[in-house]
Amino acid sequence: MTIQLWHCQNSRSFRVLWALEEIGADYDLHMLCFPPRVNNKAYLEDNPLGTVPFLRDGETEMTESCAMLEYLGARYGAGSGCARSPEDADFGAYLNWLHHGEATLTFPQTVVLRYARFEPDARKLPQAVEDYREWFLARLRKTEATLSDGRAFLLPSGFSMADISVAYAVQLAITIGMREQMPEHVMRWFTGLTERPAFIRTREIEAKGHIAAGYPERQPVVLP
Repeated sequence: MTIQLWHCQNSRSFRVLWALEEIGADYDLHMLCFPPRVNNKAYLEDNPLGTVPFLRDGETEMTESCAMLEYLGARYGAGSGCARSPEDADFGAYLNWLHHGEATLTFPQTVVLRYARFEPDARKLPQAVEDYREWFLARLRKTEATLSDGRAFLLPSGFSMADISVAYAVQLAITIGMREQMPEHVMRWFTGLTERPAFIRTREIEAKGHIAAGYPERQPVVLP
């Protein structure tokens, strides 16, 4: 049975679409307009949370982007080099980076987005925006230190779903105007990832899918 992915352009579901392209899985893509729980009410019948990503694989249904990366890597990633097994020396680091990308790096940016862009003017919170922006930048220290030896990927053993997880957090930061504040080695690493064929395909697929679904054309995010 073909994997089903519900996705909004430039959202957390980018991680999952990129992962599907990296492992060469068969999937059907369902494009939604952000925020889907507001703009696509029928979507709540599939996913009562109204969030993206939403993945369905047979009887399996998932709503957490980094859990999907782990699932896809373990179930379909054999031969792709994207996953690590418990027998691998860097399995612990792999899991830690997978969840670091969301819990530590993406979370503070959702506060920035909400209280800088999504809330009406009367509910915007400039101090919260600044505080959580600084929180995110401070939490990048681990990533910068890890990459300071010039490595191309987060794990010594090479590219993995962990890179996808953390890279989306950096992509989101660039999207919301923090490009100039990105540390040197983080930007070098991220720029290298944007040159991967699967990354390039993912950007093209989501842009074309967004327009094909009849949603308003969005200004493309300029990445390295």
